[in-house]
Amino acid sequence: MDFLYSFFVDPFVSLGANIAAATNFTGVIDAIDGFVWGPIMIILLLGTHVFMTFRTGFIQRKLPTAIKLSVTRDPDSPGDVSQFQALATALAATIGTGNIVGVATALVAGGPGAILWMWLTGVFGIATKYSETFIALKYRVKDHNGNMLGGAMYALERGFKHKKLGKVLAVLFALFAFIASFGIGGAVQANSLASAVTAVTPSNTWLTNPLLIGSFQTSWLQIMVGIVVAVLIAIVVFGGIKSIARVCEKLVPFMAIFYIIGCIIVIVINGQFFLDAIALICTCAFTPRAAFGGAVGTAVMIALQKGCARGLFSNESGLGSAPLVASAAATRNPARQALVSMTGTFWDTVVICALTGIALVSGILGSPDIAANFVAGSYSANPAALTTDVFGQIGFLGPIILCIGLVTFTYSTMLGWSYYGNRCVAYLFGKKAIRIYQVAFVIICFLGAVGVSGFVWSISDITNALMAVPNIIAVLGLSAVIWKGTKHYVYDGNLDEVNDVEIPKYDTK
Repeated sequence: MDFLYSFFVDPFVSLGANIAAATNFTGVIDAIDGFVWGPIMIILLLGTHVFMTFRTGFIQRKLPTAIKLSVTRDPDSPGDVSQFQALATALAATIGTGNIVGVATALVAGGPGAILWMWLTGVFGIATKYSETFIALKYRVKDHNGNMLGGAMYALERGFKHKKLGKVLAVLFALFAFIASFGIGGAVQANSLASAVTAVTPSNTWLTNPLLIGSFQTSWLQIMVGIVVAVLIAIVVFGGIKSIARVCEKLVPFMAIFYIIGCIIVIVINGQFFLDAIALICTCAFTPRAAFGGAVGTAVMIALQKGCARGLFSNESGLGSAPLVASAAATRNPARQALVSMTGTFWDTVVICALTGIALVSGILGSPDIAANFVAGSYSANPAALTTDVFGQIGFLGPIILCIGLVTFTYSTMLGWSYYGNRCVAYLFGKKAIRIYQVAFVIICFLGAVGVSGFVWSISDITNALMAVPNIIAVLGLSAVIWKGTKHYVYDGNLDEVNDVEIPKYDTK
């Protein structure tokens, strides 16, 4: 009973208290933001992950096949980009600050055990990523130019028997994703990119000196970074999906391998603590064991909540974002691209987040000073500083590796999310609104880089979470369709079969 109370009652009590304590509208929005990314959302997403794992017959065991398919072209199949380009674009949007700063945030807030729970959300989330992509491909449509359109909105609109309910849910999903693309996909990433560049720039230069514009404070460096970001985003985004896919296809493998090498170097430097780090992560996930010389350990419930929350936020399984681009892939049947897409969660959380977590824990164990600061709570207000300190063990190359990782991760995330917003705008307002959206997205990225903040970013964070609700309804409501197709294509050996169902045209106004 205490467990159920903690998960289902405490969040509402805390929400009420936080709203009552808020002194302005921004405080209210922040309180709602903390609530929607709380335990109830964790139960919804993690529960779906586990359910779809069983419903798809443990589709995770097909990962070797999925990885092979991800680098296999299917040129004669209908679609706008290759299977790998679709995966790279989705990975571009998924692999971001959550893989670096997000892991540190989970570790600081939930202790070493949070790393294991974060990893497990990736393992089970593979099934949900497969499922949401399967229905996106099965119910995709073509616009007037023959370009592919797909995602939760089309699955809800075309797949649900109750058409009015499906349409309402479809509009809500597109609306939430559209708003989220500006904040979590644009401004937040641009701000992180500017912060990464500022961190490796000497603070005694005129570039980094505070610059007041009215009551707003920024710096010349942030303005310059903002201009560069806006130009680089505009050059790619205005070219559409094929332009975005071409850049992501080349950028994603480089940035992932570069950052992974950095993590491995940190782990090797602290090699004698590698097994201790693994043991600490596993034991703290299930017991309130003290860590890094601290007197009191982190509660198991907090480790579970913080780890799952950051894991779900990182890999986006269940949010319905990746299927928006997967629907444009050239593939002969829905199962093939669904398998390819599920490797995104594997690379993002099961590999990159896990390596980051092990590197951080072993780095703390290998440095008495970092361990002392961790126990003293010095990183609570700025978890990113923990990552900086651990990577600093490499020497002068550490901050450079971290900076390049953050810059490439955030830039690629902006590219991926710009396409997500593009597809949702086209669904909501028609193709004529796409150019307006692209211009607005570039402006928002500039504002994020120069440090503009406010409740609008919290609103985008809220809508990012709310995307999951209609998407999860689509996945669960169409789970029988998913299983039937999975059994036919995957388990009955028909992966090479061409889906001969004609893709219908859709009026994009």
